[in-house]
Amino acid sequence: MAVHSFIVVGGGGSSGLPAGKRWSVHVGLNPFNTIFGAFSRDLGIDLGTANTLVHVRGKGIVISEPSVVAIDTRTKKVHAVGAEAKAMVGKTPANIVAVRPLKDGVIADFDVVEQMLAYFIKKAHAYAALPLVDPRPRVVVGVPSGVTEVEKRAAREAALNAKAREAYVVEEPMAAAIGAGLPVEEPIGSMIVDIGGGTTEIAVIALGGIVINHSIRIAGDEIDEAIIQFARREYNLLIGERMAEKAKIAAGSAYPLDEEIKVVLRGRDLLTGLPKAIEVSSVELREGIAGPVNAIVAEVRAALEETPPELVADIMEHGIMLAGGGSLLHGLDKRIAAETRMPVHIAQDPLSCVARGAGKMVEHFDNSVYQDILTRAQTSRRVRR
Repeated sequence: MAVHSFIVVGGGGSSGLPAGKRWSVHVGLNPFNTIFGAFSRDLGIDLGTANTLVHVRGKGIVISEPSVVAIDTRTKKVHAVGAEAKAMVGKTPANIVAVRPLKDGVIADFDVVEQMLAYFIKKAHAYAALPLVDPRPRVVVGVPSGVTEVEKRAAREAALNAKAREAYVVEEPMAAAIGAGLPVEEPIGSMIVDIGGGTTEIAVIALGGIVINHSIRIAGDEIDEAIIQFARREYNLLIGERMAEKAKIAAGSAYPLDEEIKVVLRGRDLLTGLPKAIEVSSVELREGIAGPVNAIVAEVRAALEETPPELVADIMEHGIMLAGGGSLLHGLDKRIAAETRMPVHIAQDPLSCVARGAGKMVEHFDNSVYQDILTRAQTSRRVRR
């Protein structure tokens, strides 16, 4: 509701207001938000470092695209967003650059994120058979639990500037737990490990709140970088991010496999400058990515060490839930189970857990538990990093 201030110049008369005093008056809701909001679909958005997913109320997840934007550096005009922009990475002319506007789960380029969100919001409404010129939805955006108040405000402002009529943030481990179907509102301890592109979120949840929360900025991107450094160090081979990601998906592992895999790395020989291809095994890659994998496993153990014994008993009974794209690394569930002596499960469709959780919240905005979660999420609190 808009609030306008005015000063009464002439006192007395029919106004009945004293002269010279400032008064405020509510003049009604923003008419555009009221009109277009009635025809908009509420959205749950997983604004990830690597991928952005959008859940539309009543439709489910309709968008799952890379968080990449191609921009003309001279005119600042956006040429492409999402999958189309990712295909341009490393292949653009000098005046066009493909950028990832989020780093370690937080906004690194506010203006670009704003344009990316506006694009996804409009595209989501087109998928929902509501091709409005100016959609004004309510939006719930997933953010890492370790972000500052300024970073939370940036995410809210980016959504509002992208013409959302209301914007809320929710901590990613809570959204992931809801999306994975964990009983977050019950007096039962649930542990979620959400391994994304930029951050790994580890949380113990009970009674609709986060009891223990660890957030580290080591995740899928750092594993990709470890593969790049491995190829450079061991084979004098320079490979790109996309090649490293392909190798990670095909043969990356955190635990010995029943049948080891081989993958071909293609890049440029640093000694001759010529193209070069080498074949490496999953055993070599496992050694190459040991650094970030060990850091993630150590953080899971550290979170368990801080967990109250009653909640540890619940986790022993129900297990640890893995979510996020990083949970698909071969053998990671077995590695964490061996290190923690706990049962470990991978969520169904782990890539979409945060988006599905945010989607459940927009589907049931009136749910008192979800309202409490959203209210608490708007303010910062201490998180171990």
